[in-house]
Amino acid sequence: MKEKRLVIALGGNAILSKDPSAKAQQSAVNETAKYLTDFIKQGYQLIVSHGNGPQVGNLLLQQAAAASEKNPAMPLDTCVAMTEGSIGYWLQNALQNQLKKQDIKNDVLSVVTQVIVDEQDPAFQNPTKPIGPFLTEEEAKSEMKSADVTFIEDAGRGFRKVVPSPRPQDIEEASAIKKMVEENIVTICAGGGGVSVVKTAQGLQGVEAVIDKDFASEKLAELVDADLFIILTGVDYVYVNFNQPNQKELHQVSTSELKQYVQENQFAPGSMLPKIEAAIEFVEQRPQARAVITSLKNLNQLLNGNSGTIIYKG
Repeated sequence: MKEKRLVIALGGNAILSKDPSAKAQQSAVNETAKYLTDFIKQGYQLIVSHGNGPQVGNLLLQQAAAASEKNPAMPLDTCVAMTEGSIGYWLQNALQNQLKKQDIKNDVLSVVTQVIVDEQDPAFQNPTKPIGPFLTEEEAKSEMKSADVTFIEDAGRGFRKVVPSPRPQDIEEASAIKKMVEENIVTICAGGGGVSVVKTAQGLQGVEAVIDKDFASEKLAELVDADLFIILTGVDYVYVNFNQPNQKELHQVSTSELKQYVQENQFAPGSMLPKIEAAIEFVEQRPQARAVITSLKNLNQLLNGNSGTIIYKG
């Protein structure tokens, strides 16, 4: 592949599995860094974004449990920034260590990123974004009785709290990020979809929302003029008729084909669907570029060939 500027979006669930301790998450990030370093060795200008759904949900639980008059719980936008900082630190540290081991001189920096949303976005009246740990139906009902929160079933894996998820309009730090990338600085940004902010007469102001990291990553990829946008998920390929006898993996696929599959409800909302929509949006904005949806473990095969689901405008 000839593309040289790459945005790669990591999932929050790829960082946190069953063990929520910092040590376990750092161990997972260290493994991830090994895969990412291969792209730097191949000459890519690398921008890394990441999810934070499990992490910010757990942090919100900690904040609520310890809240008091003297030590009040932090609001959601601040918790997003806190997890963007902690995961950014882990990724920055892991990538720096990997690059030093391989005598690669690139600097690595993480950026707490403010993503501008429209305060009139209908998402604020209809919370849909799952965050935090999975609960049983009974646990979710109990939580909803005791607090003004909403839980929904998430892709058959259990029930999760949902919050507003407005679409990103712009990224405040995009110009600075682009300058860093042009200097071959490996940049970690738009973590957890970035911190949601709205424009006010007093300037930018944080709001209680979580931006889908795939849409935020797509907006980032547009603004930095990326040639390649990779969204990592739990499978090597996107499938139609998923988990059915006639399941089919998609390899090279056009945006028009994907739109048809979307109309057929082939992709689960809150899971694969936003990845598909983000990929379509990116290649339609940058027709010469490509988007890829694949797994972390399939990245080596992608580098050495055309593995994964590769999306092009058509």
